[in-house]
Amino acid sequence: MDIVFAVTLIGFAGIGAQWLAWRLNLPAIVLMAIAGIILGPVMGVLKPEEILGDVYSPLISIAVGIILFEGGLQLRFDELREVGKGVRRLVVPGVFLAWIFGYLAAHKIAGLSAPTALLFSGIMVVTGPTVIMPLLRQAKLSSRPATLLRWEGIVNDPIGALLAVFVFEVLHLTDPAAGGLSPFQVTGSLLLGSVLSTVLGIVLGLFIARSFRNGWVPEFLKTPVLLSTVLVCFALANALQEEGGLLAVTAMGVTIANAKLPSINQLRQFKENIAVMFVSGVFVMLTANLTPEILFSLTWSDALYVIAMLFIVRPASVILSLIGTPITWKERLLIGWIAPRGIVAVAVSGLFAAKMVELGYMDGQKMVPLAFAMVFATVVAHGFTIGPLAKRMGLAHTGRPGVLIVGGSAWSAALGEKLRELDVPVLIADSSYRALRPARNRGLDTFYGEILSEVSDHHIEFGRYNTLLAVGPNESHNALVCTDLAHEMDRSRTFQLSSPKGVGEHRRAVSYALQGRPLLSKPLSLDELMQRHYNGWGFQLTRISDSYGPEEFLEAIGEESVIVMIERDGQLQFVSSDRPFQLKPGDRVLAYVPPSVLNRTKGDETPKEEKPDAIEKAKEEALDKVGESLD
Repeated sequence: MDIVFAVTLIGFAGIGAQWLAWRLNLPAIVLMAIAGIILGPVMGVLKPEEILGDVYSPLISIAVGIILFEGGLQLRFDELREVGKGVRRLVVPGVFLAWIFGYLAAHKIAGLSAPTALLFSGIMVVTGPTVIMPLLRQAKLSSRPATLLRWEGIVNDPIGALLAVFVFEVLHLTDPAAGGLSPFQVTGSLLLGSVLSTVLGIVLGLFIARSFRNGWVPEFLKTPVLLSTVLVCFALANALQEEGGLLAVTAMGVTIANAKLPSINQLRQFKENIAVMFVSGVFVMLTANLTPEILFSLTWSDALYVIAMLFIVRPASVILSLIGTPITWKERLLIGWIAPRGIVAVAVSGLFAAKMVELGYMDGQKMVPLAFAMVFATVVAHGFTIGPLAKRMGLAHTGRPGVLIVGGSAWSAALGEKLRELDVPVLIADSSYRALRPARNRGLDTFYGEILSEVSDHHIEFGRYNTLLAVGPNESHNALVCTDLAHEMDRSRTFQLSSPKGVGEHRRAVSYALQGRPLLSKPLSLDELMQRHYNGWGFQLTRISDSYGPEEFLEAIGEESVIVMIERDGQLQFVSSDRPFQLKPGDRVLAYVPPSVLNRTKGDETPKEEKPDAIEKAKEEALDKVGESLD
């Protein structure tokens, strides 16, 4: 097969599996593994190692390095304020408990020789970010277990590779034929190499941070320079010590993530896009590279080994390592179950399998099928159970996806109350304590602070919300909020208030590329909405039916009214002036209508909202002035 066609097929299969998983709400890793197996062992169409030749292994190594660097960019030390003790315990002693228990399972159950079992169990301590990240994105876990699993997956990956390096170097260098070094000499050499690799990653991370902060690199070159530096870091560290590059690029990513760079979000998003492509392609390549002989070489003892790793080794190591931490028992049980293996486990197993055979340990060739068995079993088992199990244990967001409203006002509070009546979770955020008073008076959940600050990550579980409404008085700030949070919410579900002059191609408006979608069926600013609010306008929920059709409803509410939202088949669809909408029988329509229309429309489900009288309005204005001292 032509290399260009093979690369195209790999990319299409990987990204296609990701898209299909998104559409069907299934674990992406499972579909990528199935795609690779169908193209490789089943159909025999794709044989990556045979097609790519000598480029295959280096390409896998570089891809794993970039994936780990991107994972390091997600790790901020301020996340450890709540889970720092748990993360430290999962790394030490958690890794070493998993290593010991895994060795016993590999040696006693799978029947591997003691040296091979020791090396292989070192590799199996990893819970790679290549599979953890998609699972967390799918399951929408609560912040604490999600943070623990994310940190463990990224930190343990290089540690598992280094444990394998340590065992192999001890076996190799203590062999009289290789010079007969003592175990202490080998350990000292590996520790020195690990320290140098880590220091190299930190130094290059600090250099990149200073270069970007001081303007030594132009904006358009920042991403290429960063990617090139990652490759340099990976290659130099591997030259210092085998597989030291994994440790170095992880350290580099964590260093940059905590350097408080102004452009870190743009860099992080670009690197995540690259990582998604690499994860998709590499996982398809690894599974397509399997052969029927490898698949059929597995025995019942291997199946028992996999079962022991899932139900004994992982839970025991996690529960023992988290003794004395504030992590709840439900969280410990969930973390003890979730431990999918990924690309690093397979890649490192393939690397050392051949080397162990060269040293005379013939059972080393069994490492590759065992690694694939672990990867596939854990990916399928954990991928299909993490969501239902987390929801049953109360560690994931259940119910309807919520709406995050940025911008406190009487109008947004009234909208939030109406959404709450529909059993939709609502959070109203604002940096002004005074602006949140109407929401507090209605008993709505609020967040006092700047939504764009790092503090918001620790107080808002963004996984609960799938829609963003930026409805503050400043259209530029609304656009900035939509741009920054579009990655969390999906840009198609980020909306902002905009006056007619702020929508479209108006030359004085904020660029359309930075804005969210204009909220409401007609562009209106907050000032215009607040004026209508004090004139007695209100929200009205109406059900469209066969007897009360869309045309009759639109005629009844009049041209001045604006459509805010449509509930169709249990899903909320906020209306935007940039896209026409059509009403159908069965829809529930939320409209903002004048007092002359309130409670006049057939099928109305909303109690009449009283027009605020002059006294109440004066009270609100007086309290607003007093509240200014709180901001």
